[in-house]
Amino acid sequence: MPATRPRERKNLNAGVLQSEIDSFRLHLNSERKAEKTVRTYIEAAQWFAAHHLLRKPGQKAGLGAGKDEWQDVNAEDIRRWMAWLLGRYSDSYANNQYRALQAFFKWWAKEEELPNPMDKLKPPTIDEKAVPFFTDEELKKLLRVSEGRTFMQRRDHAIISLFRATGIRLSELAGIRYVPGDPERSDIDLYHREILVRGKGGKERVVKFDHQTARSIDRYLRMRKQQAYAHSEKLWLGINNRCPMTANGVYQMIKRRGNECGVPVNPHKFRHHFSHTWLDKGGPEGDLMELNGWTSPQMLRRYGASARSARARRSYDRIMEQE
Repeated sequence: MPATRPRERKNLNAGVLQSEIDSFRLHLNSERKAEKTVRTYIEAAQWFAAHHLLRKPGQKAGLGAGKDEWQDVNAEDIRRWMAWLLGRYSDSYANNQYRALQAFFKWWAKEEELPNPMDKLKPPTIDEKAVPFFTDEELKKLLRVSEGRTFMQRRDHAIISLFRATGIRLSELAGIRYVPGDPERSDIDLYHREILVRGKGGKERVVKFDHQTARSIDRYLRMRKQQAYAHSEKLWLGINNRCPMTANGVYQMIKRRGNECGVPVNPHKFRHHFSHTWLDKGGPEGDLMELNGWTSPQMLRRYGASARSARARRSYDRIMEQE
């Protein structure tokens, strides 16, 4: 596998091929795809068109050069594009680009009633990598570094506790609604230890959290009501009476707390850890898919392999150290 290069600035000028991409965007929006998903799919089609289909000024030949109709694209164009990506980026990045293009051509072929050039192709293989998760000591450090009686400490401790207990996505955590005294408009229920979260495409699901996390959130809420933005329906408020936190604000806080205690961390690592721990302890796979909001078993297979590896290592000590 080639060394991964820094991702270059993409040329997204699809020229005469843009109109179909715009129609694809309308289709994605009508299906209520998440904003990030729409952007990924659209940029993948634009980049492919601009970089590998349209003839560049002065260009006489190249990978698919001179094609200004989507119906002229064939399987070989896709293969060459994937080879170009794999020569410059990671296999997982090339795989993501492939699947985004696959979504475009599936829509386009159905819309135009024409053959899909990707029908018989397969995505680039992704080398299996170990799923990163926390050690018990690392989790203790993250919770310990945010302990205290200030508003910021109680907020940060509650956020870290909730990430640890649920593995929900960053955007889901940042979007939790809270209206004091109005459980119908609030997403969080401390007594039943449940949160209503909105996942990709606006799909709602209910997740549970443990008693320790409920206590941590309760301590935060007691101080939250004293803040200038206590009337906001956003659960997580900024410090020094600043406006509610954005997803980026939560991300920066997590990184800062990790730096303070020397633990490499980002919000998604909690999702890895939750999923690995669930499967490692024998939790049902179907329940994990429901809790994580997964519609495809692809991620389940990845975390399942990680959990099996951990169990195998423990079995080694139990079996091989016997006299």
